[in-house]
Amino acid sequence: MTRTLILPGIHDSDSGHWQSRWEARDKTMERIIQDDWETPHCAEWVARLDQTLERTGPETLLVAHSAGCALVAHWAVGCSPGRVRGALLVAPSDPEATTFPSGPTGFAPMPLVRLPFPSAVVASSNDPFVTVVRAQTFARAWGSEFVMIGDAGHINTASGLGDWPEGLAFLNRLCETRQSDFHETRRSSSPIIPSDIGLMGDKSAEHRVFKRGHMSSLSKVRTVRPLHKNDAGVGRRDPTT
Repeated sequence: MTRTLILPGIHDSDSGHWQSRWEARDKTMERIIQDDWETPHCAEWVARLDQTLERTGPETLLVAHSAGCALVAHWAVGCSPGRVRGALLVAPSDPEATTFPSGPTGFAPMPLVRLPFPSAVVASSNDPFVTVVRAQTFARAWGSEFVMIGDAGHINTASGLGDWPEGLAFLNRLCETRQSDFHETRRSSSPIIPSDIGLMGDKSAEHRVFKRGHMSSLSKVRTVRPLHKNDAGVGRRDPTT
């Protein structure tokens, strides 16, 4: 059975957050509880993730938000292939940006190494914690699909997404990705670059993502397939960062 680990960012995800809503509705989803949500050391978060994966096994999916994406990237640096099935990385906050909280340590610099499992980065065009350019940089470096969902802020409770069914569809597509398809994509795919970021706030349009026909009514969606290694030159506080 496929298990899904929920990885919130700094301050955890509140009850209205789509991560919490998913977890409440699906018994196969489990939140990793960190000892320190406010001023954590990244290494401690990495150790907790590693310990949990020893229990859940290789058929585990990761669903990370905000600084939880940096957690996955740091964990992946030392992980062996085959330990997880895939990762959905939503609104990856930039630990090197001035907007990143000063309390947490060890999250910067963000690892820019290819992840040894299928992954997708979902970003917003007006996220205060990461620019579109940086989110694309992360996706390219990690070998991830890149999905832009328009003006959705930090893709959290304040974004008003509710249960965020589009996100669940992204996760389901990721779950369907076979390792053989993933390795073939790493060898042969070329990028699809967003043609007009200015249009992404239009919430009336529908576009295909993940190359297999999922339709999102949230916004105009753009997908960037991973580049070859040689291709890339490379107030209210939000509930999670």
